[in-house]
Amino acid sequence: MAVMGTRMLRKEDPPLVTGEAKYIDDIHAPGELWMGMVRSTQANANLVSVDVSAALDQPGVVAAYTGADLVDGYWIAPLPCAWPVTPDMVNPPHYPVAIDHASYVGDIVAVVLASSRYEAADAVEHVVVEYETLPAVASLEASAADTAMAHPDLETNKAYTWALDANPEGVAAAIESAAHTVTAQFTQQRLIPSAMEPRGCLAIPAVYGDEMTFYSSSQVPHLLKVMIAATTGLPEHNLRVIAPAVGGGFGAKLNVNADEILAVALANKLKKPVRWTETRTEAAMSTTQGRGQRQNIELACDADGKLTAVRVYIQADMGAYMQLITPGTPLLGSFLYTGVYACPNFGFVCEGFFTNLTPTDAYRGAGRPEASYAIERAMDMLAAEVGLAPEEIRRRNYAEGGEFFENWEAPSGLVFDSGNYAPNLDKALAMANIDELRAEQARRRDAGATKQLGIGMCTYVELCGLAPSRALGDLGYGAGGWEHATVRMLPTGKVEVVSGSTPHGQGHETSWSMIVADKMGIDPADVTVLHSDTARSPLGLDTYGSRSLAVGGVAIAMATDRVIAKAKAIVAHQMEANVDDIVLENGNLMVAGSPDSATPIQAVGFAAFTAHNLPEGMEPNLQEQVSFDPPNFAFPFGTHVCVVEVDVGTGHVAVIDYVAVDDCGNQVNPMIVEGQVH
Repeated sequence: MAVMGTRMLRKEDPPLVTGEAKYIDDIHAPGELWMGMVRSTQANANLVSVDVSAALDQPGVVAAYTGADLVDGYWIAPLPCAWPVTPDMVNPPHYPVAIDHASYVGDIVAVVLASSRYEAADAVEHVVVEYETLPAVASLEASAADTAMAHPDLETNKAYTWALDANPEGVAAAIESAAHTVTAQFTQQRLIPSAMEPRGCLAIPAVYGDEMTFYSSSQVPHLLKVMIAATTGLPEHNLRVIAPAVGGGFGAKLNVNADEILAVALANKLKKPVRWTETRTEAAMSTTQGRGQRQNIELACDADGKLTAVRVYIQADMGAYMQLITPGTPLLGSFLYTGVYACPNFGFVCEGFFTNLTPTDAYRGAGRPEASYAIERAMDMLAAEVGLAPEEIRRRNYAEGGEFFENWEAPSGLVFDSGNYAPNLDKALAMANIDELRAEQARRRDAGATKQLGIGMCTYVELCGLAPSRALGDLGYGAGGWEHATVRMLPTGKVEVVSGSTPHGQGHETSWSMIVADKMGIDPADVTVLHSDTARSPLGLDTYGSRSLAVGGVAIAMATDRVIAKAKAIVAHQMEANVDDIVLENGNLMVAGSPDSATPIQAVGFAAFTAHNLPEGMEPNLQEQVSFDPPNFAFPFGTHVCVVEVDVGTGHVAVIDYVAVDDCGNQVNPMIVEGQVH
């Protein structure tokens, strides 16, 4: 029974669309206390005094703390940065509550605990903070100038310099001798994530013992568990982290935040449940933000438009502090600044700078969309310089002439696993009716029409999977890139899949069920998926970086294959047949060519459970687990074409057509793929 590649409705949707799903605010604990944060109103200021005495007198208030109150006995380390990109990277300590200095508007300077959310919010208004305001560093330009310091105890705002620049002299010489060059500077503005569900958390200490259950609207419960233990000093084996239904992540919930550490630390001290849910105002101030870059890119080519060099220098805004992967986020794009193009000379340098702004971190592509924008925009400029159509400059520079390839070494040194760029472009242009569009565009220009036609295009490549672990280690990243999966057939023939990937809208439960069902030849309804709870799924590296299917899905497929192999061995033993003669067809195990000998694979679960008649030395139960660490990143690609109508009198722009041709590899569920593209 073929399941892979079919259009199957998502099995996780009914509870989501009927309101039965449990999000953070749907989960409560008896006697829970609400946290209210007092946030700095100043971008850069010394804290002269923080007075919480009036807040303690407010109705419902149980406790109130300043940063100085929490120095001893609440945590053992500042908030973690898991990606020190250079040995000499500057990383000012960032504690959950500021002690003597606030570094951005939204920095927590005190915390109040009360019996309700509204009482906590009211009490926050009674905390009195006296500031000694310092000059704020509010832009990359100001930070790079070093006229004021984002952190008073630093001598420079520069956090690091990182280079992928093996032959700078060769790059410079190629640019100097080129027939054509273009130079461009682009600004990637900061973006504020806005998931449908704001961030929130709930820490519940055990009534007896030292265990702690922590709920968080997080993309990364497994990483969060490790980091909470490392920051608070709580033993990791006493922590259980659960990500319930999560209403969107987009990278902004891939972090270890001050509020999460506060909730755990205070719940542990007070032995009471502590919760918090951010307001939209708090989200705009304190949840990590995306992008924040100034990009300088130079392209050089010969007289025919073939690239001879690409040189990139970017300044990246870290914000006030290094969050979990802040310094590494802009570097993820470093390998993609030549895009899908062959080029003999490439250099990339990134400088990270502190500002008195909200910290930046991963958001929707995390460094890679910025790179795609820069190279594709610059290629359009180069086309104009050389006198070629945008599609022609691309065709002349595609890797391997645009034809299908496997294992091509890109200018950055990475090996792209596959690509087929020219047919991808041709299909997109054909779908957009490019010849008709060009003719209409020329007609309007010649006629001086009020509404002119604009045609934009790009061919992108993504670096996905964020593995293998060895490559991440070479980049200084503090975690691996593997993923874990367990597949078990229960005695009744139903199948449980335990996944280390953590969904928040991607459709994992459906996709994982389809992979297992397709391999076993069973109904996807007979497969259930457990995830997002470190007690149920103790091993995993969670969901980010477009890695779930490429890494987690493969782990599930491999574990399923091992379960099938064990089931074949059991059936072969019981039939007194050679295991190599056993085949699986339509959910039945049989001797090849002898359908009368068929045994449903789902019946083998009970045989493995009773263990009455297993091969000598075989362990009971039908269960296998895999930790899969892929040998390379994945490199999906695509071409997009956008057609706009521009009113030259008013400047109004209207999109009149948009075409996307994305090569994503094997589609488990085309319906989910279409949803993600749209």
